[in-house]
Amino acid sequence: MSEQNQNSKVNKSTTSSSNTPNTPEASKLAGAQAVPTSGWRKLLSKKWAFPALYVAAAAIILTLVWVYQGSNMQPLQTSATKTQVETTQGQGTDAVAGTQEDVKAVVSNNETLGWPVEDVQGVDVVMGFFDAAASKEDQQRAVVEYKQTFTPNSGIDLARKDQQPFEVLAAMSGTVTRAEQHPMMGNVVEIDHGNGMKTVYQSVAELKVKKGDAVKKGAVIASAGRSEMEKDLGVHVHFEVFEGTTPVNPTSLLAKN
Repeated sequence: MSEQNQNSKVNKSTTSSSNTPNTPEASKLAGAQAVPTSGWRKLLSKKWAFPALYVAAAAIILTLVWVYQGSNMQPLQTSATKTQVETTQGQGTDAVAGTQEDVKAVVSNNETLGWPVEDVQGVDVVMGFFDAAASKEDQQRAVVEYKQTFTPNSGIDLARKDQQPFEVLAAMSGTVTRAEQHPMMGNVVEIDHGNGMKTVYQSVAELKVKKGDAVKKGAVIASAGRSEMEKDLGVHVHFEVFEGTTPVNPTSLLAKN
C-alpha cells in the first residue's frame, strides 16, 4: 500500500507540473505581459494624461493640414490666375464680338457720342429726359402717359415739325446687340459701345441692321417710326444712353454742331 501511495503522489506532482510550466521562458513571457499593462494603467491614471494626448493629437492633425495645404497651394493659385485671365479675355471678346478692325480702333480711341440724326437743326426734342433735379414743370413734360399710367422718360424723343420720317444714325461705333420688334416700343435697336456704354433707339422702322453687326458712328440703322407707348408723339425716334445700367441724359453728352 505504501508503494501505491508514493506512486500516486508522484503522478499528481507530475500532472501539476505539466499543467503549470515553470520554465524561465514562461516566466519572462508572463512578466512581459503584465508590466506594459500595469504601465499604461499607471500612465492613464495621471490627471494630465488625457489633456496631453488631446494636445498631441491636435498637433498632428494641424501638421497634416499644413502639409496638405502647402502641397496644393501652388496649383490652386495657378488655377485661379487662369480663371481670371479666361474671364478677362471672355469679357473683351464679348465687348467687340463680330466687329471689324476699324470699329475696334475707333472705339479704343475714345470716340465721342453724336446725335442719332444727320440734320440736327431739322428735328426738335419733343420730349426731354426726366431729371430729378429739374423743375416741376420740366419733370411734368418728361413723363410718358399711357393708359392712365405715368412713366418718367429715360431718354429723349426727336421728331420733325412736319412729322415726316427721317434716317436714324448710330450715335457711336459699336456692335448691335439687339434689333427686334417690341409690342409697346415699336422696333428697337441696341448698340454696345464697350466700357459699359450703350445706346438704345426705339420707335423706329425699316431696320437696316441685325444683331451682331458692326456699325460705325453715323451709319444708318433705321428710320423714324411710331410706337404704341408714345403714339401721341407721331413719327419720332426715342433715344437712350446708358452707362452700365443707369440711364443718362443724352443732352448732357451731346452738342449741336
